[in-house]
Amino acid sequence: MTQTRFDDVLRVSKMSPWQTAALMLAFGGIGALAQEPFGFVPCLFAMMFVGMTQHAAGLRADRSAWFAARSGWLMGFAYFAITLSWIISPFQVDPSTVWMAPFGLVFMAAGMALFWALAFWMARILRCTWALAITWTLVEMLRAYVFTGFPWATPPQALVDLWIGQALSLVGPHGAMFVLGLAALVALLKHPVLRFGAGAAMIVVLIIPLGNIRPDLTGHTVRLVQPNAPQTEKWAADTAWSFVDRSLGYTRAAGDVDLVLWPETSVPTLLHNAENVMQAVGEAGGDTTVALGILRARDDGMLVNSMVVLDGAGTVTQTYDKHHLVPFGEYIPLRTAFNAVGLNFVGDMFGDGFGRGQGAKLLDFGALGTALPLICYEAVFAHDVGAAPARPNFLIQITNDAWFGDFAGPQQHLAQARMRAIEQGLPLARAANTGISAMIGPRGQIIASVPLNEAGFVDAPLPEPRRTTLYSKSGDKPLGAFLILVVLMLLFSRLQRTHKIKD
Repeated sequence: MTQTRFDDVLRVSKMSPWQTAALMLAFGGIGALAQEPFGFVPCLFAMMFVGMTQHAAGLRADRSAWFAARSGWLMGFAYFAITLSWIISPFQVDPSTVWMAPFGLVFMAAGMALFWALAFWMARILRCTWALAITWTLVEMLRAYVFTGFPWATPPQALVDLWIGQALSLVGPHGAMFVLGLAALVALLKHPVLRFGAGAAMIVVLIIPLGNIRPDLTGHTVRLVQPNAPQTEKWAADTAWSFVDRSLGYTRAAGDVDLVLWPETSVPTLLHNAENVMQAVGEAGGDTTVALGILRARDDGMLVNSMVVLDGAGTVTQTYDKHHLVPFGEYIPLRTAFNAVGLNFVGDMFGDGFGRGQGAKLLDFGALGTALPLICYEAVFAHDVGAAPARPNFLIQITNDAWFGDFAGPQQHLAQARMRAIEQGLPLARAANTGISAMIGPRGQIIASVPLNEAGFVDAPLPEPRRTTLYSKSGDKPLGAFLILVVLMLLFSRLQRTHKIKD
């Protein structure tokens, strides 16, 4: 008896182009529900399962590579349109840019979807049923590097609350993507019992929670300050300093702490104009070190987004300058061309934008050990964290998530910070302006936090780091080299087959 195949059950091979388009859009949207704030992780497997099935059906039906690319693009567009919906929030801060919000979301989703289109196109060119597991991983890696990178909402981001998410410490985000791709290959199993049994097993794996694992503690405490300044009020002359006063009050509050951490751009003036404020911060901290975010002007006149460390007198003892900048937010690519057509962006409020710092740098916090500082967007990049000159004792992220709205954006940004903690096996202290401020354990678990859109602070115990992880030693290069080698081998094999047919 002929065995029933999954694509025959859904009649994938017999679908019209419009039906295929609807299928890919639908499951791209379903896959997005795996990410925060929804968290329905099995939806991710469903999306990738259907992607593999459609790719295999396209091969059997001899659909073109461009048809495959369109299918991948449609799935990617739906996925990114939902996961990146928060991207409309920065455009709503300035009334003159509100009209750009829907265009920003559409163009961003369409651009990110091009990477998935490339994955499906490459897999079809290679004419291999399992090639999509390779090419999908490869383009997600490319997305982290090309044009300074934007790996936001990468599928493994959904795994931080699950046991399978601990694979990030072994293989990193792109290795985890490869594992997900291999798991989705159950769609290609011929026997229906094996196929659906294996699929059910994968779904079970994707719902096993990490649980409440308590890490070992250092005995030190970090105070995370969250002033909750809305972006529309953060720089306004009549409200900005009230948030500084609020943070000073939180810093003075009773409690035995070893470090006080304020968020990104906590002080609404440049560092060279903030001597009195720095003294007030030092006095509020007393004998406790305070680290905070502030803008400063370099000797060359460029503004830099910085984190400074203060002693009890308010003297700056250490400085870190952000080096991975946000396109259109902190610098404007092709500024001349955009100015010519009258387009303005968030970064225009800072004149010519920001200068780049010199790169990853460790800061010394005495008895707490060394820390690698990350300012906002820098926590999105696993390879930036891996670029530290030496292994720190913990990670610090200061951020102003007021730009990201009050729904998906801040929660997804927190998930990415948790990924970095798991990958490196290090605790991460996170101070966010509007939230979510949190102490994150070395397995990505939340130890203590201040909820989103609430003003307050939390005195959080600093966990001990885990042993050095495999991914922190290897980085992305071994996996990248392996993926490229496999693609070249598959391409060479196809060329050989083509040559034999011609002969």
